[in-house]
Amino acid sequence: MKIVKILIQVAFLYMIFLLGEFLRSALSIPLPGSIIGLLILWALLSFRIVRLEWVEKGAYVFLSTLPLYLIPATVGVMNYGHVFKGKGILLVVITIVSTFITMATASWVSQAVGKRNSKEVKVS
Repeated sequence: MKIVKILIQVAFLYMIFLLGEFLRSALSIPLPGSIIGLLILWALLSFRIVRLEWVEKGAYVFLSTLPLYLIPATVGVMNYGHVFKGKGILLVVITIVSTFITMATASWVSQAVGKRNSKEVKVS
Protein backbone atom coordinates (compact mmCIF):
# COMPACT_ATOMS: atom_id res chain seq x y z
CA MET A 1 0.00 0.00 0.00
CA LYS A 2 2.93 2.32 0.75
CA ILE A 3 4.31 1.95 -2.79
CA VAL A 4 0.88 2.67 -4.30
CA LYS A 5 0.63 5.84 -2.21
CA ILE A 6 4.06 6.99 -3.42
CA LEU A 7 3.18 6.20 -7.04
CA ILE A 8 -0.02 8.24 -6.73
CA GLN A 9 1.96 11.17 -5.33
CA VAL A 10 4.53 10.92 -8.13
CA ALA A 11 1.70 10.80 -10.68
CA PHE A 12 0.12 13.90 -9.10
CA LEU A 13 3.42 15.78 -9.26
CA TYR A 14 3.81 14.73 -12.88
CA MET A 15 0.30 16.01 -13.65
CA ILE A 16 1.27 19.38 -12.16
CA PHE A 17 4.31 19.37 -14.45
CA LEU A 18 2.11 18.54 -17.47
CA LEU A 19 -0.28 21.34 -16.51
CA GLY A 20 2.67 23.75 -16.46
CA GLU A 21 3.77 22.53 -19.90
CA PHE A 22 0.23 22.93 -21.24
CA LEU A 23 -0.09 26.47 -19.88
CA ARG A 24 3.31 27.39 -21.33
CA SER A 25 2.35 26.25 -24.80
CA ALA A 26 -1.27 27.48 -24.71
CA LEU A 27 -0.48 30.94 -23.33
CA SER A 28 3.00 31.33 -24.90
CA ILE A 29 4.56 32.03 -21.52
CA PRO A 30 8.35 32.56 -21.80
CA LEU A 31 9.11 30.24 -18.87
CA PRO A 32 9.81 26.52 -18.88
CA GLY A 33 6.76 24.39 -18.14
CA SER A 34 8.54 22.82 -15.19
CA ILE A 35 8.93 26.23 -13.53
CA ILE A 36 5.29 27.05 -14.16
CA GLY A 37 4.33 23.69 -12.65
CA LEU A 38 6.54 24.41 -9.65
CA LEU A 39 4.81 27.76 -9.17
CA ILE A 40 1.41 26.06 -9.42
CA LEU A 41 2.44 23.49 -6.81
CA TRP A 42 3.80 26.25 -4.57
CA ALA A 43 0.49 28.14 -4.84
CA LEU A 44 -1.53 24.99 -4.10
CA LEU A 45 0.61 24.32 -1.03
CA SER A 46 0.58 27.96 0.11
CA PHE A 47 -3.20 28.27 -0.09
CA ARG A 48 -3.53 24.86 1.58
CA ILE A 49 -5.48 23.43 -1.32
CA VAL A 50 -2.96 20.58 -1.34
CA ARG A 51 -1.50 19.40 1.97
CA LEU A 52 2.21 18.68 2.19
CA GLU A 53 1.53 15.10 3.28
CA TRP A 54 -0.19 14.49 -0.06
CA VAL A 55 3.03 15.08 -2.06
CA GLU A 56 5.89 14.74 0.43
CA LYS A 57 6.92 11.13 -0.21
CA GLY A 58 6.53 11.48 -3.98
CA ALA A 59 8.73 14.57 -3.95
CA TYR A 60 11.31 12.69 -1.89
CA VAL A 61 11.50 10.07 -4.65
CA PHE A 62 12.43 12.80 -7.14
CA LEU A 63 14.91 14.42 -4.76
CA SER A 64 16.62 11.14 -3.91
CA THR A 65 17.22 10.42 -7.60
CA LEU A 66 18.21 13.99 -8.51
CA PRO A 67 21.92 13.20 -9.05
CA LEU A 68 20.94 10.70 -11.75
CA TYR A 69 19.33 13.53 -13.72
CA LEU A 70 22.55 15.57 -13.63
CA ILE A 71 24.96 12.84 -14.75
CA PRO A 72 24.19 13.15 -18.50
CA ALA A 73 24.87 16.90 -18.43
CA THR A 74 28.13 16.35 -16.59
CA VAL A 75 29.25 13.67 -19.02
CA GLY A 76 28.22 15.87 -21.95
CA VAL A 77 30.71 18.51 -20.81
CA MET A 78 33.49 16.07 -21.67
CA ASN A 79 32.70 16.60 -25.38
CA TYR A 80 33.68 20.26 -25.04
CA GLY A 81 37.25 19.92 -23.78
CA HIS A 82 38.42 22.57 -26.24
CA VAL A 83 36.35 25.16 -24.37
CA PHE A 84 38.25 24.44 -21.17
CA LYS A 85 41.72 24.66 -22.70
CA GLY A 86 43.50 27.78 -21.53
CA LYS A 87 40.64 29.09 -19.42
CA GLY A 88 39.59 25.89 -17.70
CA ILE A 89 40.98 26.94 -14.33
CA LEU A 90 39.13 30.24 -14.57
CA LEU A 91 35.86 28.40 -15.28
CA VAL A 92 36.43 26.12 -12.29
CA VAL A 93 37.10 29.12 -10.02
CA ILE A 94 34.00 30.92 -11.33
CA THR A 95 31.89 27.80 -10.73
CA ILE A 96 33.16 27.38 -7.16
CA VAL A 97 32.72 31.06 -6.27
CA SER A 98 29.22 31.24 -7.80
CA THR A 99 28.24 28.06 -5.92
CA PHE A 100 29.30 29.60 -2.60
CA ILE A 101 27.51 32.86 -3.41
CA THR A 102 24.35 30.91 -4.22
CA MET A 103 24.62 28.88 -1.01
CA ALA A 104 25.19 32.00 1.10
CA THR A 105 22.28 33.84 -0.51
CA ALA A 106 19.92 30.89 -0.08
CA SER A 107 21.01 30.56 3.54
CA TRP A 108 20.50 34.25 4.24
CA VAL A 109 17.05 34.30 2.61
CA SER A 110 15.86 31.16 4.41
CA GLN A 111 17.03 32.52 7.77
CA ALA A 112 15.32 35.86 7.14
CA VAL A 113 12.06 34.14 6.19
CA GLY A 114 12.34 31.84 9.21
CA LYS A 115 12.82 34.79 11.56
CA ARG A 116 9.90 36.64 10.00
CA ASN A 117 7.63 33.59 10.29
CA SER A 118 8.61 33.03 13.92
CA LYS A 119 7.73 36.65 14.73
CA GLU A 120 4.34 36.27 13.02
CA VAL A 121 3.62 33.12 15.01
CA LYS A 122 4.45 34.85 18.32
CA VAL A 123 2.16 37.80 17.47
CA SER A 124 -0.79 35.57 16.59
